Amino acid sequence: MKKILFVWMAAFVMIACNESKTVTVTVVNDMALDRTGEMVEVSMGEVSALLQLSNDGQIVVNDAKGWEVPYQITFDEKVIFRVDVPAGASAVYTIKAGIPADVPVIACGRHYPERVDDIAWENDKVAFRTYGPALQATGERAFGYDVWTKYNTAEPVVEARYARELNPETLAKISSLRPVDPVAAAALRAATSYHVDHGDGLDCYKVGPTLGGGTAALMVEGRIVYPYCYETYEILDNGPLRFTLQLQYAPSRVADHSPDVVETRVISLDAGSYMNRAVVSYSGLNEPVEIAAGIVLHEPEGTAVVAADAANGYVTYADPTDNADAGNGTIFVGVVAPGRVKEAGAVYFSKEEKEKERAGADGHVLAVSDYEPGADYVYYFGSAWSKAAIKDAAGWDSYVSEFARRVRHPLVVTVE
Repeated sequence: MKKILFVWMAAFVMIACNESKTVTVTVVNDMALDRTGEMVEVSMGEVSALLQLSNDGQIVVNDAKGWEVPYQITFDEKVIFRVDVPAGASAVYTIKAGIPADVPVIACGRHYPERVDDIAWENDKVAFRTYGPALQATGERAFGYDVWTKYNTAEPVVEARYARELNPETLAKISSLRPVDPVAAAALRAATSYHVDHGDGLDCYKVGPTLGGGTAALMVEGRIVYPYCYETYEILDNGPLRFTLQLQYAPSRVADHSPDVVETRVISLDAGSYMNRAVVSYSGLNEPVEIAAGIVLHEPEGTAVVAADAANGYVTYADPTDNADAGNGTIFVGVVAPGRVKEAGAVYFSKEEKEKERAGADGHVLAVSDYEPGADYVYYFGSAWSKAAIKDAAGWDSYVSEFARRVRHPLVVTVE
């Protein structure tokens, strides 16, 4: 009995000691601008070792005032949480063993086999979609990322939009109405379509056979090698604060003299950000080649509202939406490339290419870099909407240019 009591007391003391241990995370901002709501990462392995956690040990993160901070442990064993650090200052956070409070899901997504293999994801600001093999099998040519607008809520909306759009009973009712009452059928379709704003945004962006809202692609002799739909996928993180998606593409011929090339993308979207982070790599490439991250242009030369800054590594465009007369506002799209961008600007299609190959799109605004075989090409793509927080192109350009500065100058994080 004494031996059992001793073992119990020893275990209690060990737990108490572990709970009293604290890891200090210091975040330094040496830029002349505030870093608000920015996500930082620390190694969960390092935290576990310092706290002497068991394999299933949980943690709590607190700010300097003692308020609990929501966090997520990612697929690659990082503890991520959002920080606020004033310009030229530092902020201290602590991590200790404990049971964290529940965290609402902000960044999340899903594969939609019921909608020709779409994968759609979102956070509190924005939503995106990429197209899959079932769509490619239909012959529809949709290459780039799609942008879905969002406002009036910070909660997930994409799942409800798909459910409304694809409800079998509603679709059957619409089909039955069309021959006898086409007006009623059209009204019911409008009442349930995600192409109509029902109070939280809509899909009013046109992709087609282009780079859409920020896709990257290799370039050979100045011509884009357009990627088609993904072949396989894996969702690596699904909230609450980060969504991470890995996509792999079918082998393709990049040039006559190259072997088959396989593209892999890892895309992540964090809570609070308008921008996705994308890591793109190519296997089977046997020589350096250009790579471009681009945004489709839906207005002719001389009318598009475009910003292109190669020195600071970003491009933007104010898109009039796929039905400007419907009052859908303006979709702002941007790309940030932290590595060297050797040229950036608008490139317009010939009349023949526009009409025969690009479904009427006018061109792209591109950020062009060099890609070395075996390397990771890291860049960011994202969007905003004039009916939400960012109202005009000037506001969007300010956000994107500042974002470009921040990713090139990350916060300094130390753990002890």
